[in-house]
Amino acid sequence: MKKFCVIGNPIDHSLSPKLHNFWFKKNKINATYEKKLLKDEEIPELVDSLRKTEINGVNVTVPFKNSIIPFLDDLSPEAKKTYSVNTLLKEGDKIIGHNTDIAGFELAIRYINYDVKRKKAFIIGAGGVSPSIIFALKNMGCEDISLTNRNLEKAEKIKETFKDITIEKWGNIPEFDIVINATSVGLKNENLNLDFNKTGNNKFFYDVIYNPNETNFLKSAKQRQNKIENGKMMFLYQAHQSFALWNKVLPKIDKETIEILK
Repeated sequence: MKKFCVIGNPIDHSLSPKLHNFWFKKNKINATYEKKLLKDEEIPELVDSLRKTEINGVNVTVPFKNSIIPFLDDLSPEAKKTYSVNTLLKEGDKIIGHNTDIAGFELAIRYINYDVKRKKAFIIGAGGVSPSIIFALKNMGCEDISLTNRNLEKAEKIKETFKDITIEKWGNIPEFDIVINATSVGLKNENLNLDFNKTGNNKFFYDVIYNPNETNFLKSAKQRQNKIENGKMMFLYQAHQSFALWNKVLPKIDKETIEILK
């Protein structure tokens, strides 16, 4: 039986095992998928398990999307460009890091028929998923992207790769059409502590978090008559791409699949 897992810290919120085990069953693949709470010092051991084929594939979530890279042998072109990894697999004798978050975000935005062309995007957070979102927005023709982060140095690091983005000091809210929470703030019903009361309504508030279904960030935006969307479809599409990389099978994303994540 093949073994797969998702690593992160925290990891309780992850619905990856539920989704992948559902797809294994649907596609008659003899495999199992679980979640692992990991510490930084345990990363080398995990990569070694993949090298020895004790594990057949790994998804990577907060906070390891960047920090796992030095332990890998190679990166896909997208992972190299964003310096962010969310999927690991063994190819020959090498452990390769892939980035399916880019496709995940882009497909999720296309799924709801939101056109980012000529729109102003504001991204909150400079963690592992932020470069993927910037990359995807640019793919879709978004030319005006601002980024903010509590730690300014982290934001400036991303600007080294994407030189035409604007870095906003924490607390500054630029003019935007779509604002994306790319942090993990909200997983435990915390608040971002950014004031959006003066930004008007009819904006699009997007949160990469999908569990809980509505973070405080989305709840308050909804109360102010804004369009909101959580990260469920992004999660589904990135998982869809990971599953295909590991199993050479494209699983179905249908009503039943979406329903199991409720």
